[in-house]
Amino acid sequence: MTSPEDPTAPALQLVDLAKRYATGVDALRGVSLEIGRGEFFGLLGPNGAGKSTLIHCVTGLANPTGGTARVFGHDAVDNYEHARAAVGLAPQDINLDQFLTVFETLDYHGGYFGMAKRDRHERAAELLDAFSLTDKRDDKTRFLSGGMKRRVVLARALMHRPRLLILDEPTAGVDVELRLELWHYVQKINAEGTTVLLTTHYLEEAEQLCDHIAFIDQGAIIAQGTPSELTQRYAVSTLEDAYLQLAGRSELSRAGLTAEEGR
Repeated sequence: MTSPEDPTAPALQLVDLAKRYATGVDALRGVSLEIGRGEFFGLLGPNGAGKSTLIHCVTGLANPTGGTARVFGHDAVDNYEHARAAVGLAPQDINLDQFLTVFETLDYHGGYFGMAKRDRHERAAELLDAFSLTDKRDDKTRFLSGGMKRRVVLARALMHRPRLLILDEPTAGVDVELRLELWHYVQKINAEGTTVLLTTHYLEEAEQLCDHIAFIDQGAIIAQGTPSELTQRYAVSTLEDAYLQLAGRSELSRAGLTAEEGR
């Protein structure tokens, strides 16, 4: 029997989380991280740093080989059902059933999470409108453009009203219109109490949107804090320059490039 949820538990708590694959690769090396309820949290790092593996361990797509991951106090492994029900995941890769329509995609997802039929249909209509998909409602997903497919993935992640929304590179390769639509909607639900975990390569986005940032590299957290704390700590003016210092590539700083151009 599941114990009642602890109302003081953070939205996400990772303690010494580790993941070693059968190949011997250590994708996560003792990651400890806490995201408070209602936060907009950014997880930044280069490709292969461990961002997606961390998300997979939180959502049950991979089993950690050490440490713990808790979602609103529910263990992501031992109490998977309750932990997963609280999470909406928009993965980096588009993974839609090509034989379903846009509406069916949302409807089936809502059904998987136990939503009643009337609630599913009302919620789907709301999200179709929010992501400019209403006129694509009855189109099979295989006939959609890449940008439209990305909209469906985002709408699907939000369908069951998750308390923790995980966005893994949500704006990679999308147009400006969708990017603005997404951030408008996500900021709205964050203001209403939804916790957001974002991974992105667009550091300006993270700097503008996120309350707290963690930099991950080679499976370990190497720095974390608010955007202003991180820029002050590394005596730079932007989060991008702080990241470049941590990555040992400060020569790529835009400030440095501007200085070079002025010579």
